[in-house]
Amino acid sequence: MEHLILEKAALDACVRRAAAILRNGGVVLFPTDTLYGLGADAFSDAAVDTIYAIKGRDEKKPIHCIVADIAMAEEYAEVTNDARLLFQRLLPGGLTVILKKREGVAGGVARGIETIGIRIPKNDFCAQLARAFGKPFTATSANVSGLAPKRSLSDILEQLGESAEMIDLIIDAGELPPSAPSTVVDLSGEEPVILREGAISAADVWNAIRAERDN
Repeated sequence: MEHLILEKAALDACVRRAAAILRNGGVVLFPTDTLYGLGADAFSDAAVDTIYAIKGRDEKKPIHCIVADIAMAEEYAEVTNDARLLFQRLLPGGLTVILKKREGVAGGVARGIETIGIRIPKNDFCAQLARAFGKPFTATSANVSGLAPKRSLSDILEQLGESAEMIDLIIDAGELPPSAPSTVVDLSGEEPVILREGAISAADVWNAIRAERDN
């Protein structure tokens, strides 16, 4: 398991190494604007299976992905007007938007389902990695499924136990400050549904959508 300390001077080097790991089907433990995440090629069945194995997560529960910007999101998802509003007003930030996937998008996080969860964190490492990798990577929190996420790497690795051996690279940003997980909004149906309220309040989500609808 490789371990890199994320400092401003080393950001580019960390991004290049992480992108190489993702291209080779590996897994990266990395910081976001909310929690540490487990990153892998979002459309590789084998890589996503490794993420499920590390977390002990039910494969019927979807895993979301990180994109660089709305343009990348549009390559993989049907971006609705409501989604565009949220992207413009609340992202980058602690929000995950679930959309219908585009025709032909398959494998990995899109396997067997008609939707895809999109995340654009307010985090320089995540943004640069998405651009360097050139496509989405997974955004699931680095914890055992059903247990509370930890904020320090030592606690994360202790919780994951032997499963941590499946991680190829750690990007170390130290202990992350307290934060709720991302808010999850489902925009794949006729009306928005907030599945989880987290870092961004439900009120901010509804205000962002309704402000435009009321105009």
